[in-house]
Amino acid sequence: MEIKASAVRIEPWSEDDFDLLRAANAPELMEHLGGPETEEQLVKRHARYVELSFDRTGRGRMYRIVLEETGESVGSVGFWERTWQGEEVYETGWGVLLGFQGRGIATSGTRAVVEAARAEHKHRYLHAFPPPDNGPSNAVCRKVGFELLGECEFEYPPGHVAVSNDWRLDLWGTSPTS
Repeated sequence: MEIKASAVRIEPWSEDDFDLLRAANAPELMEHLGGPETEEQLVKRHARYVELSFDRTGRGRMYRIVLEETGESVGSVGFWERTWQGEEVYETGWGVLLGFQGRGIATSGTRAVVEAARAEHKHRYLHAFPPPDNGPSNAVCRKVGFELLGECEFEYPPGHVAVSNDWRLDLWGTSPTS
């Protein structure tokens, strides 16, 4: 049985994307991220996403994932700077609305964000930190070409330390696998 991935594009996050963020705040989607956020937390995160999306200093960028066929926004993906083990790197994360999961959307969106991070020519490594029990997100990392460095303690949300996998992709190496 062949599963064909949905064709997607990524577009910079904008003021108009708050409803997408609210839809992504479902308990099932926030299970590995500390649970749903309050309205106040969503408003603050949305403001950070908008600010990051229009930043031109290479700090990163947030995007909405859009289905090519319909133009519907179905998720988010982005990259941002962080200090990890004493080194400046990019971190990435993604989320796809429940009704659109299982179609390769997160993988396609993450491949696109890898190219966006690579185009910044700022940091060598891009990391992702899904929990070991988040099979779909770990599969995205494998499919995109990240290398599993092992388990680590990772703080997210702030104040909540949990075990995560540390996946790393060399942005100065070859393009992500297709």
